[in-house]
Amino acid sequence: MKAAVVILNFNGKKWLECFLPSVVAYSEGAKIVVADNGSTDNSAEFVKNAFPQVEIIAFQENLGFCKGYNKALQQIDAEYFVLLNSDVEVSAGWLTNLLHFMDKNPKVWVCQPKIKSYRQKTHFEYAGAAGGMMDKWGFAFCRGRIFDSIEEDKGQYETNLPIFWASGACMCVRASVWKDLGGFDEYFFAHFEEIDFCWRVQKSGGEVFYCCESEVFHVGGATLNASNPRKTFLNYRNNLITLYKNLPQKGKFTFLFFRLVLDGLSSLIFLKKMQFQHIWAIVKAHFSFYAYLFKEKPQAGSSAQKMVSLFPKAIVWEYFVKKKKTFMEISKRA
Repeated sequence: MKAAVVILNFNGKKWLECFLPSVVAYSEGAKIVVADNGSTDNSAEFVKNAFPQVEIIAFQENLGFCKGYNKALQQIDAEYFVLLNSDVEVSAGWLTNLLHFMDKNPKVWVCQPKIKSYRQKTHFEYAGAAGGMMDKWGFAFCRGRIFDSIEEDKGQYETNLPIFWASGACMCVRASVWKDLGGFDEYFFAHFEEIDFCWRVQKSGGEVFYCCESEVFHVGGATLNASNPRKTFLNYRNNLITLYKNLPQKGKFTFLFFRLVLDGLSSLIFLKKMQFQHIWAIVKAHFSFYAYLFKEKPQAGSSAQKMVSLFPKAIVWEYFVKKKKTFMEISKRA
């Protein structure tokens, strides 16, 4: 099988009703799989009855995003895995263009399409946009989305090029690479797992790319929206774990110390909004990270690992102090 499009679902029947028809219509030649994470809304039954051509893998409980995908993909045989959120509408050519690009570029191990907003189709979408980046202090952002500033698609990102991370909302990965690297880190449960995975891909010698010829539309926030303190906790904790796992050993703990300080300063944003639950979520994230350091074995660095460069500027400084709101502005040389 050339490709398997795998949708991890947890109580997302309404999204499957809305978006599975487009996936079936525009995923010619691919196996389509819904991996159900112990849903209680009859999602699996709906898919079985409405889309008998779609394969179902059913789990008895919610394994989370990471373990759910790891367990599902162990049961699927294909050259390419395409991880697709249940709240994504795909368009004609989305899959064939991704696969064609991957076939032509064997050094590209992971690829994402252009991800635009389902609710405002002229604009990019928060979780992925035109490809993910990581700044010099380990803060993740996207081309087309810096913090809460989301750009209109005016053709400014119509070039296929390397990115730091591909969005888990829609990500194509070579199955052999997925298996070799062990998939997602299940400790993460959800959030930041794709950034950790893409960093490991690059350290192993592969490339992560953005493919502008493929376009999808994402609702976003279907699992945990930005107002949920649980999402704040997972983002902050998993960001720190990603840095700890992937930064070179030299200077790592100095880097992490400054990053912890920056996290503390970022809580002032929540203080200004009187969102005390989010401040507490950051505190808990830091203590959970400390617990991780004591629990986990030290990350063994291989001498064969490739050094991976971060974006050379501090996104917080560029955005909040210099008032630069787009990636194009920020990426210009001073």
